[in-house]
Amino acid sequence: DLTDADVEPLEEIVLGGPPADEAKSRQDAPAAEEHLYVEKSAPGEEDTIVERKSVAPVVRPMPSAPPPSAVGPVASAAAATPPAEQRSAERAETARVEAALLDALLNGAGEINIFQSRLAQQLKSIEFHLGELGGTVARLREQLRKLEAETEAQILYRHQDDADLDSGFDPLELDRYSTIQQLSRALAESANDVASINELLHGLTNEADTLLTQQARVTSDLQSGLMQTRMVPFQRHVPRLQRIVRQACADTGKQAELVVEGEANEIDRQVLESMLPPFEHLLRNSIAHGIEKPEVRRARGKPEVGRVLLKIRREGSEVIVEVSDDGGGLDLAAIRRKAYEKGLLAENQKITDEQAVELILQPGFSTAGELTHTAGRGVGMDVVDNEVKKLGGSMRIETRTGEGTRFLIRLPYTLAITHALIVNVGEETFALPLPTVEGITRLSRDKILQHLTEDEPKLDYGGVVYRIQHLGSLVGGAPSALPEDESAVSLVLIRAGDNSTALLTDSLEGSREIVVKTLGPHIASVPGVTGATILGDGRVIMILDPGTLVRAQRPAEPARPAVEQRTAGQVTALVVDDSITMRRVTQRLLERRGAKVYTARDGLDAISVLQEHAVDVILLDIEMPRMDGYQFATHVRNDAKLKHLPIIMITSRSGEKHRAKAIEIGVNDYLSKPYQESQLIAAIQALVGREL
Repeated sequence: DLTDADVEPLEEIVLGGPPADEAKSRQDAPAAEEHLYVEKSAPGEEDTIVERKSVAPVVRPMPSAPPPSAVGPVASAAAATPPAEQRSAERAETARVEAALLDALLNGAGEINIFQSRLAQQLKSIEFHLGELGGTVARLREQLRKLEAETEAQILYRHQDDADLDSGFDPLELDRYSTIQQLSRALAESANDVASINELLHGLTNEADTLLTQQARVTSDLQSGLMQTRMVPFQRHVPRLQRIVRQACADTGKQAELVVEGEANEIDRQVLESMLPPFEHLLRNSIAHGIEKPEVRRARGKPEVGRVLLKIRREGSEVIVEVSDDGGGLDLAAIRRKAYEKGLLAENQKITDEQAVELILQPGFSTAGELTHTAGRGVGMDVVDNEVKKLGGSMRIETRTGEGTRFLIRLPYTLAITHALIVNVGEETFALPLPTVEGITRLSRDKILQHLTEDEPKLDYGGVVYRIQHLGSLVGGAPSALPEDESAVSLVLIRAGDNSTALLTDSLEGSREIVVKTLGPHIASVPGVTGATILGDGRVIMILDPGTLVRAQRPAEPARPAVEQRTAGQVTALVVDDSITMRRVTQRLLERRGAKVYTARDGLDAISVLQEHAVDVILLDIEMPRMDGYQFATHVRNDAKLKHLPIIMITSRSGEKHRAKAIEIGVNDYLSKPYQESQLIAAIQALVGREL
């Protein structure tokens, strides 16, 4: 090895050029070859390079080559690795950081992500209100324009009454300003000032949006860097798994090889540490229960050496691990026989092959004839299944007799951050981890109703039969009502073997990246709840394990309440008032009670709304532009499709004359402003026959 003292003179020789006269002579000389001359040192000391010489083979004979042992190591090291690279390699440093500190830093980055999402959502709200302000300024300008036109027209008729009529000027020759003109012009200037402030605020929000976008990029890079520190390559554990396969083959007298594909993929350290024992058990099971004896394989036309495949790949936010073998597959007859012996099945109960496969996940279940180191203990597959669920993943088992068995495991890429489907059930919002969701399908509302009227509502989709259940009933709430104004309904498909289920929800908010928060001991024991997260708007929602929920649900309670709930669904109201304040106050009051609210600013707008949407009740003001409340109520009562709708008139006109006219038209109830919230809610419930 070269020391620093050896490298410095060598660097000078390599980097320094020959003298000018020597360079000139080289131009006239034939092509030269460069050689390193090594001077032999005293015994016990290293050889050193003394000079670099250019030797022309024609002019000067080349000395005999030095011994390879003397030249090889020193010359190759000096020529292959420049000194600058050697020094940079020496300066590369590593730091040892506790895993708990990395987890805390990653958690902090997740908190920053949450706060940033909340800021972005508030910024969008500000932009929306600025848009509303811009619309208001535009309406104000239009109204001021009309007012100025009216005042300009009036001045032509008032000039003869002015005191300064003797000035001899015609009104068209000399402007004269009345008080109302001055006020209108002042209002116009104020409107322009408000418009300027609105544009300024728009510019500031755009800058803030740009800054948030840049911050999101930096935060994402920070989060990715911290997550990368948690990743470990799978290939470092491959020798250990190969050793387990060799040991299992030695114990069972079988021959098999382990083939690993995608071992360069990286997995979260916590996920890998938790899943290594399940992987080991799956490999032992493949040898003990899957791979046949050499003579059996030879008789079946298979190679004597079995093949166990362990395949790792990443798909988005998931890591897919596939463990398969080319053995004889699961012995379904032995599984059924063992299930009858253990009392898991009734005497005459028939089950499908898929249901039989799910039985191997039962605690203490084993078909091994004798107790060995690799099989017969009844401990294993249930632990594998529980560990996968604990990590928020899912496992599917496929088997073909004589061809082999395949275990497909979906795991989250990292435990700190995951992707989840956000769903709404009543007033609650839940997150379903995407690895547990098989897919989402949409069916027509009529077809869903047809399924729900069956004794056991089921859906055949992609060759798998899914039971139709309401997510609300699984979490202790009310079943979801089917939306009246939508022709198609979304179903969330959960693959859980015999308990595969299609879940009905009120609505889907879509998929998003969430930061997983652990739960305290008082909530962690609740079955079906794996964690919590905070959404961008500040809401704290639970992360559910749908597989556990559908397995715990008794199949006798599926969907009868759904049809009953459909008749007692969400109340839809139409609020018609020219005051935007009253519209918004009433809308928020009813939405807090779970109602769906449409709004209109006068009778003509309300007619347009009724042409597009079906409502249960109309809340109506009297004094409105274009079409007042009396005219609109008369229109509703004369329309054959709308005359059954209940109408509640809410107005500041509390006189008996106005009330009598409303009742004469056919208004169901009459309230005076300001109304009591409880009074309005009671009136709506009495008219629609449903609770709010």
